[in-house]
Amino acid sequence: MSWLLNSGRNRPIARAIDRGRSGADISAPLRRPDAGTNSNSMLELEFAHCSDTGRVRKHNEDFVGHWAPANPAEARTHGWLFALADGVGGHAKGEVASRMAVEAIVDGFPKAPAGESHSTLLQRLVQTANTAIFEAALAAGPQGASMSTTLVACALRFDRAAVAHVGDSRCYLVRRGHANLLTRDHTVTNEQLRLGVLSSQEASDASTRHLLSRSLGAALFVNADIDEHQVQPGDTLVLCCDGLHGALDDSDIARLISHSADVNASAQELVALANQRDGSDNISVQLIRIRSVERVGMYRGRPYKLH
Repeated sequence: MSWLLNSGRNRPIARAIDRGRSGADISAPLRRPDAGTNSNSMLELEFAHCSDTGRVRKHNEDFVGHWAPANPAEARTHGWLFALADGVGGHAKGEVASRMAVEAIVDGFPKAPAGESHSTLLQRLVQTANTAIFEAALAAGPQGASMSTTLVACALRFDRAAVAHVGDSRCYLVRRGHANLLTRDHTVTNEQLRLGVLSSQEASDASTRHLLSRSLGAALFVNADIDEHQVQPGDTLVLCCDGLHGALDDSDIARLISHSADVNASAQELVALANQRDGSDNISVQLIRIRSVERVGMYRGRPYKLH
């Protein structure tokens, strides 16, 4: 079995736990083989992270992180976790909120009971992160009034991916050259579009298209949208902020990912193209490419292997 972990300019934390990164490019997958294990019987993946300040902003308020299992046993009991957050509230406040969100998710993930449903776990972790940010904003007084963040997180185990999100950071599934959006933007404009109040053209031109209708830290409680999806070998999951998906079409994302076998290069190319097209915001992306899966069925909430 092969394990592809992340390293980069910032030294990873022990036991392959990446508590998050912000700022410059941090994508550089590192292979760590696990001898004597049949890779065809396990979920095998590779991934890369890339984050950039953009061409206009002076600070990067995005934050990304992941947790990777240290051995096959942890792969089955917990799996993998990836998270990306886009802070709101200006330098310091937004940067703090995004970091708190990712660290709360990453720190809590391995402490969960073995085999706990990822959907249940993510809902709990998102609320934990939300409470921490909300209380930090209150403690900061008037300066923390606008402190909040988006969050998109993906947990993988066996042949399934659970995706949780709040705000307008997105998750795409790229399969056979097509990018399918798995999340729904929590923005005022998108809600009005969904209700038929605005047309597609009016929504694209609306001045409120970036105004969030839901975010972490804005209220004491938050409701994350969570869905589970089956993944297949060759799939690539894309977690990104609006600095990337606001500058690139779905077809751009699918094309750059499908035309390269190197997830590190694809992540950098996506960020570079978003900077070229726009660059007015911070730009961050995580790519998770599925190499092989372990097919399982579920009985009374417990997995069993399919032959």
